[in-house]
Amino acid sequence: MTGLDWLVLGGTIAFIVGWGLWKSRGAGTSEDYLRGGRDLKWPTIGLTVMATQASAITFLSVPGQAYEDGMRFVQFYFGLPIAMIIISAVFVPIYYRLNVITAYEYLESRFDLKTRLLGAFLFLIQRGLAAGITIYAPAIILSAILGWPLEPTVVGMGALVILYTVTGGAKAVSQTQKQQMVVMMGGMVVAAIVIVWRLPEHMSFGKAVDVAGAFGRMNVVSFDFDMSDRYNFWSGMTGGLFLSLSYFGTDQSQVGRYLSGRSVSESRLGLLFNGVLKIPMQFLILFVGILVFVFYQFSTPPLLFNETLRTRVQGTAQAGEYAALESKWEHVQTRKRAEVERYLAAVEAGDAVAGETSRSLLQNAEQEASAVRKEAKEMVVRALPGAETKDSDYIFITFVKRWLPSGLFGLLIAVILSAAMSSIASELTALGATTTVDFYRRVFHKNASDRHVLVASKLFTVFWGLVAVGFATFASLLDNLIQAVNILGSIFYGTVLGIFLVAFFVKHVRGHAVFAAAVVSQTAVIGLFFLSDVGYLWFNVIGCALVVALSLVAQVVLPRGETPAPAPGA
Repeated sequence: MTGLDWLVLGGTIAFIVGWGLWKSRGAGTSEDYLRGGRDLKWPTIGLTVMATQASAITFLSVPGQAYEDGMRFVQFYFGLPIAMIIISAVFVPIYYRLNVITAYEYLESRFDLKTRLLGAFLFLIQRGLAAGITIYAPAIILSAILGWPLEPTVVGMGALVILYTVTGGAKAVSQTQKQQMVVMMGGMVVAAIVIVWRLPEHMSFGKAVDVAGAFGRMNVVSFDFDMSDRYNFWSGMTGGLFLSLSYFGTDQSQVGRYLSGRSVSESRLGLLFNGVLKIPMQFLILFVGILVFVFYQFSTPPLLFNETLRTRVQGTAQAGEYAALESKWEHVQTRKRAEVERYLAAVEAGDAVAGETSRSLLQNAEQEASAVRKEAKEMVVRALPGAETKDSDYIFITFVKRWLPSGLFGLLIAVILSAAMSSIASELTALGATTTVDFYRRVFHKNASDRHVLVASKLFTVFWGLVAVGFATFASLLDNLIQAVNILGSIFYGTVLGIFLVAFFVKHVRGHAVFAAAVVSQTAVIGLFFLSDVGYLWFNVIGCALVVALSLVAQVVLPRGETPAPAPGA
């Protein structure tokens, strides 16, 4: 990084953090720390909801996923706008009417304490582990750029975010996320413009899209129904809908964001704002990955995008074998470039037959390139036993490091670190609040003073930060990070959503029945994850449906000694 890059990076991060801490000054009560003041307007709510979801993983993994797999991941979000409408109509008014801090308080008023604690516990497990992945993602960046060992970088990154979160609380998180979201989207737009500018002079934007399509990367929508396929229209409209309902409707990291609104109307408008803009935002980030892919059809990409791993291999006895593979890789890329030019010439000449033939040859060349990369990764494992060869999360940052001009490189790093700070801070704030409100204050210390609750909230935030850092040390064993986060959420979200849907709509079901149904359903989903090939988005549907169905059965089978609880707001 140049001095200008460091200036842009440092100045951007310092301004965002300073602004948030200044705007949240004077928050000296547990109410301010946990709720954030409840005075946000809908544009801020919409941006903070988007920023919480758009972690550094989004800007690292999503372009890399598009590079390798095309645009089909965007289907994951197809059900989100419908979920925003349902949450705005059903969830938000009930939460406001009960004046809750966490979503799980509602479960006690509707069912009983054990059901509330179960819902909160499932959230803590899922979100606590996901926070570890969220910390790991930006640590990759700092490690790759500065040459630091990854594990100490994880610890340092986690410590900085814990300090920032504990100091500012919920209000600082909300205030900073507006600026972070602007920086994130502005940076990605700039990246897309620079990539197009870097393409050869004869390559227009339209031709770039045509080349991506020839390689099968413009696969935006698939209507093929396949339960084992992670991303298609049907999984997005069902599994994606249920995942969005659970994430935005029952996950405290999101519920806490829109319950900071000054009214029901402001919170609703903020959620609908997110529903309208999320798919275009995700499309843009994916398309940046597509543009990187097209760029590398005219400039040879690295054989391995993890440069640290490449350097380590060059110091082993397999260095000569790796050099031979790089030579083979260069040869394959040269042939592919020539075939791309022939394809473009055929398209421009309107020769459909030649174009189709060239398209087939292009795809064959791509398969050959993939085979060389696979061979290189197998060789790396022999040279460095135990080394992690999955490098899709390094694709975008490697391109940024090499090809973006001075200053813009610093801006893109600021984008990714802004996303990291935003999402991690929201997660840790929610984890600390849930532990304090649903466990510590409710079960262990009911009569605690406000000062005592404030201190406990900060300590629990630190605790979950340490848990996240600990789990982050294992994140390198995972596949693509964005998928890892969504898989982890899908394992737990369906069960939690099922509990809430029973609470809202099945008024005669009581606490014992829904608790038993939730435990059985969660066990079944975990079993499916380990023993089946079902696409993970379907876990959200299966878990939710099992809870609802088993609750109805359990209500009939279990003893009827329990008095039905009222359904607040229903």
